[in-house]
Amino acid sequence: MADETLKRTPLHDEHVALGGRMVPFAGYAMPVQYPAGIVKEHQAVRSAAGLFDVSHMGEFEVRGPEALDLIQHLLTNDASRLDVGQAQYTVLCQPDGTALDDCLVYRFDDHYMVVVNAANLEKDRAWFETAATDFDATFADRSEETALLALQGPKAQPILAGLTDTDLDAIGFYRFARGAVAGRDAVISRTGYTGEDGFELYLAAVDAVDVWRALLEAGEPQGLLPAGLGARDSLRLEVGYILYGNDLDERHTPLEAGLGWVVKLDKGDFVGRDALARQKEEGVREKLVGFVLKERGFPRQGYEIRVD
Repeated sequence: MADETLKRTPLHDEHVALGGRMVPFAGYAMPVQYPAGIVKEHQAVRSAAGLFDVSHMGEFEVRGPEALDLIQHLLTNDASRLDVGQAQYTVLCQPDGTALDDCLVYRFDDHYMVVVNAANLEKDRAWFETAATDFDATFADRSEETALLALQGPKAQPILAGLTDTDLDAIGFYRFARGAVAGRDAVISRTGYTGEDGFELYLAAVDAVDVWRALLEAGEPQGLLPAGLGARDSLRLEVGYILYGNDLDERHTPLEAGLGWVVKLDKGDFVGRDALARQKEEGVREKLVGFVLKERGFPRQGYEIRVD
């Protein structure tokens, strides 16, 4: 069992009741797996559906006349291209171009939401709070009052459709809508971290248990399993998604991590732009690459790679 000093998501007791093996992660007690095991959870997401608790993620709210200007100043992608109801992957950089975090930005009709990694929440919050003083914008950290569930897999939509009147067909990739799920208000976002179709549901923390239980009950006949951090990591690795702290960190830039497509040098000035422009012109000295094992084995972090 995880240390009692760790934070708990609103679903902690649900994980324990389901037999989840709790481990420390980013200051939280989180389920790394359930009794079915990581392999079966992984396979369920690929063939049916999996349900993840990712409520440890952070959610920031940015409002005001210069909310967009603040977002544009801090983040590498061009948020001015976002429609209301659209999300965008982006990076928060330091002046030298190295990455503080990778994030998602959501544009609502009257504000923006920035979703950050749990391990980086405090430093990210400090950057936003400091920068906000130079703009006619307000910043609020909504992380403690927000829960986040990820329903992922080819059967995610039919499972969710039974619990909402929202037209899920109308929500395209990296789009979102407000709606009700199991009678609880939610932001329904067609995003995820698995490479499968699916939805991420932003809820009031007090509603998390009811929605979690409703999704598990609705999905069980279709093969849905609760899934933990282990499957989340294997799924994202299989599809090639970046994990901050492993593939991207404060020593590397988004260009070195293969994220040049979210660095919009033509949008105007932003933190790290000059350094990234120089690096793009001169070329990167190192870059993130993937490889495939020819034989069964487990490549561990820190292993040497030799070229014959």
